[in-house]
Amino acid sequence: MSQGQQSNKPWGGRFTSPTNAFVEEFTASVTFDQRLAQCDIRGSLAHARMLSECSVLSEAEFATIAAGLERVGQRIDQGQFEWSIALEDVHMNIERALVDDIGEVGKKLHTARSRNDQVATDIRLYLRDEVDSLRRQLDALLTALVDLAEREADTLMPGYTHLQAAQPISFGHHMLAWLEMVLRDSARLADCRKRINVLPLGAGALAGTTFPINRQRVAELLDFDLVAENSLDAVSDRDFAIEFTAAASLIMVHYSRMAEELVLWNSQAFAFIDIDDAFCTGSSMMPQKKNPDVPELVRGKTGRVTGNLMTLLMLMKAQPLAYNKDNQEDKEPLFDTLDTLEACTRAFAELVPTLNVRRERMRAAAAEGFIAATDLADHLVRLGLPFRDAHAVVGEAVQLAVQRDCPLEALSLEDFKSFDARLDESIFDVLDMDNALNARDHFGGTAPAQVRAACVRARKRISELLV
Repeated sequence: MSQGQQSNKPWGGRFTSPTNAFVEEFTASVTFDQRLAQCDIRGSLAHARMLSECSVLSEAEFATIAAGLERVGQRIDQGQFEWSIALEDVHMNIERALVDDIGEVGKKLHTARSRNDQVATDIRLYLRDEVDSLRRQLDALLTALVDLAEREADTLMPGYTHLQAAQPISFGHHMLAWLEMVLRDSARLADCRKRINVLPLGAGALAGTTFPINRQRVAELLDFDLVAENSLDAVSDRDFAIEFTAAASLIMVHYSRMAEELVLWNSQAFAFIDIDDAFCTGSSMMPQKKNPDVPELVRGKTGRVTGNLMTLLMLMKAQPLAYNKDNQEDKEPLFDTLDTLEACTRAFAELVPTLNVRRERMRAAAAEGFIAATDLADHLVRLGLPFRDAHAVVGEAVQLAVQRDCPLEALSLEDFKSFDARLDESIFDVLDMDNALNARDHFGGTAPAQVRAACVRARKRISELLV
């Protein structure tokens, strides 16, 4: 008897033989989508309340369902819920538990909805909460960066292009460059959240429902900003997940760039910083080693997040409308992206405040790279020389310093005058690194006074992020 064979399947009426054991396991998603459980219960409560307000359920039926869902949710929170692969997914597991708890009335909960619009709603609820949590974590990282920038506003270091010493900058200024990347990341997540916060529930399997429902009421109950306009699109859209993963990939690229600099600066060759022991590990063979494993792992984990983006893009690229089983594969890359990004954000938010900045080593490195050469060229321009000619003059002076293996300021005034007679003793003030640093005293510049002003503005911008 087919009904007996398929009695454990809510959809079993159509089938005459039981599901192959391997297929049952292969198609189940409950091992990973159970993390949607509380979102599923929230969505179900709102759906049931709306059905009662529209007289599809009685008030007594709603009260019974609501009480049952609350008990099921408590069992899940307390780790007392038994998940079954035979019931395929989080939705069917919760529905079966509800029916077991309150009886036949529990079967009425699925009126006017499908698992297609149900799962789309659950994912949006879950992702919305996670984005809010991530933005709060980013806020902690931003605060740590601006604190460090303010503390090190006067710390001089070599700024690099092509990893060659280029011009003197403030270490605080460099930290504010990191901050700008993370500020953009937070803004991207806020923008992404707008498209996450659209309600699919009520779309049914693909075409809506014949029952008199009020989707706007469900949106109100669940704090969705908008209701999905098209039922076909509502159940098949995963743009919001792709968009989030794209934003997450860019965050991880930023983290990877930051990690790369931390690893370089922590090396003996640079020795610009010392990463706290709490964020390093040792070697099983070499007792002297102190490895910057945390930034290295962040750098490495960037690949898995960008890989997850590719997975989601390929998942959706050839799907016809509307829902297809392929979409079950959206959750694992999305969940992995969330877990990875959350861990890396926490790692950096906790690591940054502990950085030991080796100021004298940075200053010594800056003195090795002719980094005030551009200032000397600018000085010649002020004396009336076209910049291209000034560039050539300074280039010749640098060549002489290279030949003598000495810094520019070690050349004599006579040496400089041999390149251009207009030069006088004032050039040695121009070549002073601190003067060169303080000379860049304009909005967005690296002068310590500008760094401190930028920190004040940054704190205001951070405070406005989560408003």
